[in-house]
Amino acid sequence: MRVDKWLWHARFLKTRSLAAKHVGAEGVRINGTRTVKPAANVRAGDVLVFPLGPHVRTIKVIALGERRGPAPEAQALYEDLAPPPPRAPAAPDAPPRRDPGAGRPTGRDRRALDKLRGEPGAE
Repeated sequence: MRVDKWLWHARFLKTRSLAAKHVGAEGVRINGTRTVKPAANVRAGDVLVFPLGPHVRTIKVIALGERRGPAPEAQALYEDLAPPPPRAPAAPDAPPRRDPGAGRPTGRDRRALDKLRGEPGAE
């Protein structure tokens, strides 16, 4: 199958013509060999490396699609080999985060905390 058609089937690009332009302009590495031809063949088991937006995607072709179907069907066509993006560290001036589900304390919780701290006016 043509690499531009496969990129379109796998939903990396919105249209096949955009996929062809992307391959022609940016180039794609198929098993380490750079190609700028949209008609280059791709088979199951090939590894594709191509720039997409600010990231470089590393994809292993699992299957060739019969059609451009819904997203879950398209995601079954490939395996993403790139490591997950690193988590951004929290800003030093950001407020501390609560535990999930902790939420805001109720009035009853606040009174119990005041009593525990021994603050005046707590009964």
